Amino acid sequence: MTAPRRKRSTAPNLSFEKSFGADGHRYVAGCDEVGRGALAGPVSVGIVVVDLDATAGLRGVRDSKLLPASQREALVPRIRRWSVASAVGHATAAEVDALGLMAALRAAGSRAWADVLKTVTPDVVVLDGNHDWLSARSQGVLFQTDEGAPPVGTIACAAPVHTKIKADLTCLSVAAASVLAKVERDALMVTLAAEHPAFGWDVNKGYATEAHRGSIDAVGPSEYHRKTWRLGSMDRPDMPRVDIEG
Repeated sequence: MTAPRRKRSTAPNLSFEKSFGADGHRYVAGCDEVGRGALAGPVSVGIVVVDLDATAGLRGVRDSKLLPASQREALVPRIRRWSVASAVGHATAAEVDALGLMAALRAAGSRAWADVLKTVTPDVVVLDGNHDWLSARSQGVLFQTDEGAPPVGTIACAAPVHTKIKADLTCLSVAAASVLAKVERDALMVTLAAEHPAFGWDVNKGYATEAHRGSIDAVGPSEYHRKTWRLGSMDRPDMPRVDIEG
């Protein structure tokens, strides 16, 4: 009798990160963002750096959207100890309005990058998605506002960036980065909710729920809303439905 096949694990691992070791790379940074689709609050970018010569796996880590809040929060100190370096950078709603979403993501990523450089210089970056919004190219132009203000970035990412679709599901460093970014951004939104209780940010974290849009209709947007975005009721025909992130 043939033994039943074991179900293949869907947990993220370091296989993709370790493939860069063949090119002589040792320090690989996983990078992911949260808050892209929110109506309020920052976009936040997490970076987690692993040492291919020393790092083993880390049990329990998944893409942040697949974990309940209690598990994400419990993972944060474990991820911090497990990684060589880690950081989360933010770009405010006002920066999203002034710079555009991609440049705001680059600003947030540059802040996280500058933080990890205090400990280690990654050889290569694995970025979730199919578009490289992190690299230094064109940064001087993208970080200028219409008023000609100085660049808002800190130290631009100069390492090679490799994009990978669904990296947060398959690459352990990227999944870990998503957890750090999600926990830090959620905590910030809970704090802001105390200042603006009408919007329910402690529950919706700034994303486009019907109740959130209804509150904007009722009391108007706050200073933490992205004013260049369509913010009002989802019942209006000119209001596209925005996907809600976990």
